[in-house]
Amino acid sequence: MSRRKTRNAAEETLTPPDTLAPSQLLARVVKAQGKDLYTVQTADTSELLVELESRFRGTIFVRRGGFVLVDTNTTADRENKIQGEIVNIVRDEKAWRKKSFWPQKFMRKTVPDDSDEEDSVVGKMPPSEDDEG
Repeated sequence: MSRRKTRNAAEETLTPPDTLAPSQLLARVVKAQGKDLYTVQTADTSELLVELESRFRGTIFVRRGGFVLVDTNTTADRENKIQGEIVNIVRDEKAWRKKSFWPQKFMRKTVPDDSDEEDSVVGKMPPSEDDEG
């Protein structure tokens, strides 16, 4: 694949679309099945077997736990187990999260910081036998 095609495919994944088509949904990658097939989990916790669109093959890495945009209409006429096609890969997650179509289930949960820094043992040596008394 030429550098121009690779660069264009990479640039397309940086910006989220303004709106989603009714057949498109955001999903989290659960497992790579091989041969450009992935198992993804949608916001309603259903799992789908999806295929990576040909323009992304060999150019963009799809990682487990990452988010992708799946179109379920592209594979409606096929007679196999594939239930959708990955049409975009979420690379700039911060920009995608700001959009209104981002599912509530995929929002990051913030943990309240009520731990004492003095009680933390991160970076400290374990107690020696003399200290235990």
